[in-house]
Amino acid sequence: MSGGFESFAEAASKPAATAKPPAPLSLNRVAVLGGGEDARLIAALCLAAETEVTLFSAYGAELDMLRTSSGISLRGAGPVGSYQVDRNDAPSVQTTAELDRAVAGADAIFLTGPVHKQRTYAMVLADHLSDGQILVLAPARSLGALETAWYLRIGGCTADVTIVEAQGLPYWVTATGSQLHLSEAAPVAAATLPAGRLEALNAVSKLLTNLTPCDSVLASGFADGSALVEIPSLLLSGPALSPGALSIPMGGQPLAENQTFASLIGAEHRAVIARLTGERHAVAKCFGLRNLPGAETWIGNVAGAAKGDAGRPIPDQTAAKAMLRDGVIGSLVPLVSAAQIAGVDVPVTQSMITLASTVLGADVAAAGRRLDTIGITENDIDSARRAMDAIATGAR
Repeated sequence: MSGGFESFAEAASKPAATAKPPAPLSLNRVAVLGGGEDARLIAALCLAAETEVTLFSAYGAELDMLRTSSGISLRGAGPVGSYQVDRNDAPSVQTTAELDRAVAGADAIFLTGPVHKQRTYAMVLADHLSDGQILVLAPARSLGALETAWYLRIGGCTADVTIVEAQGLPYWVTATGSQLHLSEAAPVAAATLPAGRLEALNAVSKLLTNLTPCDSVLASGFADGSALVEIPSLLLSGPALSPGALSIPMGGQPLAENQTFASLIGAEHRAVIARLTGERHAVAKCFGLRNLPGAETWIGNVAGAAKGDAGRPIPDQTAAKAMLRDGVIGSLVPLVSAAQIAGVDVPVTQSMITLASTVLGADVAAAGRRLDTIGITENDIDSARRAMDAIATGAR
């Protein structure tokens, strides 16, 4: 590995020389941006931890659904119960369509939803943040923290904030109206930007209990194996590839408890995932990262258990297409971008991008997270090193 690459990798893991630990580190008040399943889950988890919660959504339908329901009901794993909304006489999730009201005075701000929504939140937050606040991306996918820092920077943000990049949530979610059925998810990688702010990561870990600390967002970003498992499993599920579920005799019906994400993955899927894993490892090695999970570990973490309390549900068609889109934009395109700088060929990763774009009927790769779109040129390694250093250390 060249000296340029060594410096490039080191820059992304270097804590800010003048950064102060974020305060307060006790998360007494949080804001959750978004009204989807992930946002409602996080809001309920925060309320269960006796934290004051404000949920922001710009969509009236999302807020109306919450306000007219009996609250957010959690079933299955986790803190089971009903969590009330907009009550004045009891602890509850407060809802608002006013962003400034949601984030003012919040100790932590959770940016939820797909990549394009997280980008929007980052752009509009630049004028609303204060020193010491913590931004949490969950799930962040690859380069999430760096992209968020870039949008804050070009938006003119001067506040000393910490970005926590988390590669998932503590539970898989199946939503039926306002009710969320939860199953336990595996531990996920997490890191802070600037690096080394463990106080912030520890505080967030009290709410998202499955976080595993990494040294830097470069490490947590490469540890994002979500799309390596999700995209082949969802795209390659035709009769030519055997599924991972047990064979069912003719005329038999599969048991509902066996209808999990893991049941989509057969031997051929594993072979594709292994190739994708190899390409990710090769690029990561160029950036000084050599201890990433193997294919089987990623399959277990991302697909969940074959059945039981840790089983991940199979998404419906709408959710599956959303996962394809987000996986390409937030996981596969960043790897291809890094591979171009490293001079590593990633043909299987590129083929998954092409297949997903064909199924979705759009060039979703054009909207992908690339190093050049967050101020890091692909062609000049010295400029790339300086840009990465400026973003990673929180320089404004």
